[in-house]
Amino acid sequence: MAAQGTSSASPANESPASVSPTGLPPTPPPTSTAISKSPLESKASSASPLPRSTCREDSLPLAVFYGPLDEKNPLLASCEKEIRELLGFMKRKKALATTEEQKHEFQRRCATSLFNIWTKYAPRLPAAYYNEKLLKVGDSLCEMKEYKLALLQCYGRYLQQFSINFDENKADVNQFKTVFFPKGFGDKTATHTFHALNGKNICNYQLVCDSDANLQNKESVIHCLHILSSLRLIMQVALPQEDLCWIIFNGTIYIYTICRKLMVIGQSSKALEYLLWASMCMESSVPLLSVRHLTWRATLYTAVCQCYYDCQAGFHGEAFARRALAKIDELKHLELMSSSQSLEESRKYYREATIKMAVMIFKRGVFESRRRNKNIFRPKIRINLKEAQTLPWPYTLTERLLEEMFDSAAARFLAVLEALSDSNRRTLQTGPVVTEEVEIRDVVSELFIAGKELLIRSLFFN
Repeated sequence: MAAQGTSSASPANESPASVSPTGLPPTPPPTSTAISKSPLESKASSASPLPRSTCREDSLPLAVFYGPLDEKNPLLASCEKEIRELLGFMKRKKALATTEEQKHEFQRRCATSLFNIWTKYAPRLPAAYYNEKLLKVGDSLCEMKEYKLALLQCYGRYLQQFSINFDENKADVNQFKTVFFPKGFGDKTATHTFHALNGKNICNYQLVCDSDANLQNKESVIHCLHILSSLRLIMQVALPQEDLCWIIFNGTIYIYTICRKLMVIGQSSKALEYLLWASMCMESSVPLLSVRHLTWRATLYTAVCQCYYDCQAGFHGEAFARRALAKIDELKHLELMSSSQSLEESRKYYREATIKMAVMIFKRGVFESRRRNKNIFRPKIRINLKEAQTLPWPYTLTERLLEEMFDSAAARFLAVLEALSDSNRRTLQTGPVVTEEVEIRDVVSELFIAGKELLIRSLFFN
C-alpha cells in the first residue's frame, strides 16, 4: 500500500506480488475552508435584495448563507448525497453489465451523472473542499477499477487549472515547478497537486494494461516509458524536500511495478535507468534510510541486478550487488553508532537484504570462478558427477561455495534457482548450456545436483 506523510508503514512485507501500486496516497484533511467567492456566485449575490452586512460580501465564504461548512451544511450534504448515491449505483450495477453494449451504456451514464454533479456544484463549493472531493472520488473510482472515469472526471479535472499545453516529456524540473507549483511546496494545494499527478499516471498505466495486457504493441511500451518519465519528474521535484518523502516512496513503488512489467516482456534495457533512479532516490532521501525501508531498498537493488543480467551485462550486475551490499553494511554500522538499542528487532531485515544481494553475486561468481585463464596452462581437473551424488555434502566446488556464502538451505536453494535462471531461455531448461566451455557445463550440472540434494535434505529433515 502506498504511504503518505513520513511513511510510517514498513515495506518489510512488500514484494512484487504484494505491493499494490494502484492504491493512491490518501487525501489529507482540508487545510482551509474560508475561500472567497467565485465570479459567478459574486455576481449573483450582488443582484440579490438581501441587506448588506458590515463586511464586504465578496470576502464571505460561498456557503455562508447556509451556515458553517460542516456535515450539517445543506449544500455540502446535498453534494455528498449525490456522490454517495452515484458510487453506490456503480458498485451495484457494474457486475450486471456483461455485454460490450451494456458496459458502454453503463460507463456513459456514470460519466454523464458525474459530469453533471461537478458542473452543478463547482461554482457553489469552496475551492479547497471541491478539489479535495475530486481527489477522493477519483480514489474511489480507482478502487472500482474505473480508471478512465477517474482520469477524465477527477484527476484530469483537477489538473485543468494548470497549463493544458504543458508537455511533461519535454520539460525540465524548473518548468515543471513553475507550472504546477507556482506558490512553492509550502502552499496548501501542493499536496493535492502531487496526489492528482500520481493519480493521473497510475490511471494512464492501468488503461494501457487494459487495452494491451502484455504490452505487445510498440505504442504501449512508449506510453509506459512516458509514464515513467513523468513519475521521475515528480520525484525530482520532491526529492530535496524531506517532508515530501512519501512522494519518493510511492514513486519507487509505481516505477518498480511498471518496470517489472517491462522486464517480463524483454524490455529490461528500457527499465534499467528508471530502476536505478528509484534506488538512488531511496538512498538520497534521509527519512527513507531507516531500517524499516531496508527490505524495499533491497528489492529495488535486486531488480537493478536482474536488469543487468537480462542485458547480458553480468559484470555490472555483480558490481552493483557488491555496492548494494556495502550500502547495507554501512547502514548497519550507522545504526550501531547512533542507537543504544539491540539490533535484534532489525536483524531479520539486514539478513534478508544481505541474502538477496549475495544471491545476485553468486549468480555470476559461481561461473566466473571456474572459467579458465587462457593465458595460463593448467590441466583440467574434473570430478565424477555421478559419484558426487552419493558423497556427503559439500563435495563439489559449487556446493562448497554455497556453504561459504549462505547459512541456510532455503537461501542456498534460492541461489541455485537464480544461477540457473536465464531470461533468454526457459527457467531450469534441462538441455545443455550453449557454450564450448566445459567448466561452465560442469557448473550447471553441479547446480542441479546441489538443488536436488537441498530438496532431499529439506524433505528428510521436515
